[in-house]
Amino acid sequence: MISPADTAACCAPLTARPLTMEQAEQVAPLLKALADPVRLRLLSLVASHEGGEACICDLNDAFDLSQPTISHHMKVLYEAGLVDRDKRSVWVYYRIRPQALASLGALIGCPVPSPAARASLPDHSSSIVD
Repeated sequence: MISPADTAACCAPLTARPLTMEQAEQVAPLLKALADPVRLRLLSLVASHEGGEACICDLNDAFDLSQPTISHHMKVLYEAGLVDRDKRSVWVYYRIRPQALASLGALIGCPVPSPAARASLPDHSSSIVD
């Protein structure tokens, strides 16, 4: 089965031509996965975590949610094709699938900056209200 993130890679940018109904139905779960504030923040935490991966134990403290709830949200991101996961001992480690984010950016019509370019971007995280 092809993941929604892989489907997005097959689509032309939204500004180039309209999606077919089949493409829209296949990409919608990806956008739905990102539409939840907890999942969007989890994705951001994993993407910006040192070393490019985060243990589920590293993510729990950022929320007033139970570990099973965090795991559920990470499962949704995994099934959408946005993250990969590895089990090490009793913990699960997640890392972003860069191609999934690049495909999403291409679909929307926004270029994804390289890691070097991202490092030079200003940090506005302190202006975000929790």
